[in-house]
Amino acid sequence: MKVACIGVHVLDTHVIGIRSIPPGSEGQLVEAIRMSPAGTAGGTAVVLARLGALVSSYGAVGADPAGTTLRALLEAEGVDTAGLVVREGHQTSASVIPVRDNGDRPAWHCIGANGAFTLDDLPDDALDGVDHVHLGGPEFLGGEAAGRLLARAREAGATTSLDVLAPGDPGLLEWIADALPHTDHLLPNDEQVLGFTGAASLADGARALVDRGVGCVAVTAGGEGALVVTASGVDRVPAHPVEVVDTTGCGDAFSSGYIRGLNLDLPPGDAARLGCATAAHVAQGLGSDAGSYDLDAVLELAGLELGGPA
Repeated sequence: MKVACIGVHVLDTHVIGIRSIPPGSEGQLVEAIRMSPAGTAGGTAVVLARLGALVSSYGAVGADPAGTTLRALLEAEGVDTAGLVVREGHQTSASVIPVRDNGDRPAWHCIGANGAFTLDDLPDDALDGVDHVHLGGPEFLGGEAAGRLLARAREAGATTSLDVLAPGDPGLLEWIADALPHTDHLLPNDEQVLGFTGAASLADGARALVDRGVGCVAVTAGGEGALVVTASGVDRVPAHPVEVVDTTGCGDAFSSGYIRGLNLDLPPGDAARLGCATAAHVAQGLGSDAGSYDLDAVLELAGLELGGPA
């Protein structure tokens, strides 16, 4: 499977063991500090590579140590980073994430070079031979440009998926509306679906997005698992009970497992089961690249085999 992950790439710095922000200039000992590649494109690229896909990243980084580190971390996972352009005058997008004992993760974030990436940065041959195009953070391109990209991907024979980074807001939905009819699979979280649509339930909200032209909406809902909605019905997929260390990157991990499942010819419901199993592996460690799982381990946890349900 050959995948192009296009859009938001971030360098995350996680701090585990945060109880409070020390007053004044005082210090505090924590359990661990760790950097990892992240973002709705970058984090998804890492996990897809873990699951056996051939992945190329396309986005923008700054001419700074953070960009060098982010590129090295992606390459260490087998991701092709030749498509990451360097933007002089912009820092690499980065987040500092203090992780509380219960897994909650407030964050400080700098948009950085992600705001400077345009379709002009995408090579003419970027989609040649690609099976799937995943666009993370379409709000940075805007709906018209995102729609052109996804339409181009479909014309090249690829399936498409879309993952929005920003919180749910009706105005944001209108900003990216032109991309929806070219989106085979929309991968939002529950807050985004309810915020975008104002619906009273996830199922109703997802149906409203299908009515806007999306082929399938696979919604993540934290510990409640996922909901898969198409024009033909609804499939509810439970989460796996695991000891959560950090929920950072779980949404990207779900997207990766879901996309890989589609490529393995699983129906969307079973693809979501693979996504939930992938997220469960990532939640037990620190960052998007946590864990040492592979496709076989994720299939086993999901109770799936390539011939059908186990």
